This record gives sequence, structure tokens and C-alpha cells, in this order.
Amino acid sequence: MAKALIIAPAWVGDMVMAHALVHILARRGDFREIHMVAPPATAPLGRRMAGIAAVHRLWASHGQLALRRRWRLARRLRGQGFATAYVLPNSFKAALIPWRAKIPVRVGWRGEWRYGLLNDLRQLDARRHSRTIEQFAALGLPEGEPLPRPVPRPTLKVDPGNRAAALASLGLDGAKPITALCPGAEYGGAKRWPTAHFAVVAEALLRQGGTVWILGSKGDAAIGAEIARRAPGALDLTGRTRLIDAVDLLSLAEAAVTNDSGLMHVACALGVRVVALYGSTTPERTPPLGSQATALFEELDCRPCFRRECPLGHLNCLRRIAPERVLAALAACPPRPEAAALNGGASRDGLGRS
Repeated sequence: MAKALIIAPAWVGDMVMAHALVHILARRGDFREIHMVAPPATAPLGRRMAGIAAVHRLWASHGQLALRRRWRLARRLRGQGFATAYVLPNSFKAALIPWRAKIPVRVGWRGEWRYGLLNDLRQLDARRHSRTIEQFAALGLPEGEPLPRPVPRPTLKVDPGNRAAALASLGLDGAKPITALCPGAEYGGAKRWPTAHFAVVAEALLRQGGTVWILGSKGDAAIGAEIARRAPGALDLTGRTRLIDAVDLLSLAEAAVTNDSGLMHVACALGVRVVALYGSTTPERTPPLGSQATALFEELDCRPCFRRECPLGHLNCLRRIAPERVLAALAACPPRPEAAALNGGASRDGLGRS
């Protein structure tokens, strides 16, 4: 049997949703191995996905052509037995590696100048596959074949050893129920719930005797610091963890309050209870995929606009989601037994769910 290659997305959330395609391919059983090509930003997530045999790192940042690096990687992949490549990003450059590697079948949606690079080029019907995860999963089926319902849900594995090391290096204690706040969104400000609202939620959770961790990238550091300033006792971890550390730390959380962001999808893939906040985007396209996930949004004529910044300057789609609604949604969710067991002591020893 031959092997399959997935050209993975550069966005964290899209990368998590790519696991649905892996599930589809594994169920069909046409390939003996499934590999991924991914940039440094998302490659670590591929190594946490069941069904992925290897991840080939493309040393190129988001939006960078890096043609020589693509050619070198294509040469390494050529002759390794790949029969089919699935190109998830819609860009021209994403289709270059499988074409240059001479992989016989190259599948993807019509996008940016991909004629010739892809030879199983499909026309997306957004009415049929409105969600991003459906669009990824559908590429793994013969054209026109209906998707299984429900679409396979992405999952991520946890590394107990790395989790224990992260807890120790950051001086964290998981003895109390943990709520993770994920206030960032790389896409832009129109996806970020106000910092002051996050702080109100943090204060309330701290008063209830819980632990609050603020997670995010270096780019979220100013937001994290402001939340921690307004809510003394909240632990600001923004910019202090690698993405893969954030994955393992999130596995300890009872719940997560998050924007429509990459960490929202990570939390869902870990089985964490999620309250997701939507501004310029919509859960109809990128819903939180966890079994215990709640999406909150405002019904306004101007949303969803899918803009990076509010074109009207008021950001009412997010400002009008009151902290009290978030706290009520958290209270309505049943406790998460796995997190309770881990926080009872196993997590501090590096044991527990993997």
C-alpha cells in the first residue's frame, strides 16, 4: 500500500480541524501511512494526532514563499512512496511541494492559480460544505460522496512528561479547579472579547476559589498582563509557553473561555468544556467542536462581517456579550471528571490521561 501526504494549514485552529481528514483517510484504509507537511507554527500539533506517522517540517513562516526550502523538501519526499497528496490551504504556494515531489494524485479545492499543480481540482459548494472542517474532510472522499455524520471530531494526545515539566518550570499547582482564559486571536481585534470582560470573569472565578490561567502567545502578552492586573491572583502565562506546552496545560483545565481562535480548537480537541465568544466570525463556519462547548454571540445586522477589525469602530458584536452570560454558561456545564482526577494529584506527578 502507498502513503498519503497532507499539506497542512499554518493557522493553529485549521491545523486542529485537519485531523478530521486524517480520520476519514484512516477509515477508508487506502494508505499504509499518512504523513503531514507543516510549518513550524503548527507542526508540533501534527505529532499529537493519532494516525499521523510523520510530520515533515517546512521551514517557512506564514505567507512566505521560501521557494528553495520548498524545492529541497520536495526532493526529500520524492520517491518515498506517496500516492496522493491532499492540499488544505487554498494558496498557490501550498500546492508546489506535492507537484515538485511528483506525487501522482494531488487533491485540493480551486484556489489561487493552482491549475496544473493539482490534478484532482475540485469546486467547493459552500452551501453543501459550509464549515471549514467539512471542507477538509470532504477532500478525503471521492468527489460527490457524502460526508459521514457526524464529521469525525479532532482529538489531540497529551504528553504527561512534558505536562509535568511545564508545571514545574512555571511553578504551577493544579490542586484547585482550573479555568483557562484564552484572550488572543491572531486574526485581529474583531475576534477579541474585551480585556475588561475577561477580567470580570477572572475575578468571579477567583472569588469562587478557583484557579485562573491566562494562556496565549507572545503577541497576547499585553492583553494577558492587563487581565492579571485587573484580576489579582490570575496567573498570566502568555508568552511563557510553547504551543505544545499550552496544549498539555490546557488538558488540566475544567473549562476554557476563549475567542474564536486556535486555542479554542485545541481545548475542544482535548475534551475541555469550552465557552467560545464570536464577534466578526460565526460558529456556523468554525464552531467549537467539543461535546461540551457553548458558542456565545450577538445577533446584529452587521455580523458576521469576517473583518479583522470592526469596520464601524464600535465592536458591539463582542462588547455586548456580558461577562455574566459567560459565567452563567460556565455554571451550566457539568464538571469534567477527567480534569478533577488529574488535578487531584496525578497531574503534578506527570501521570494521568495521555
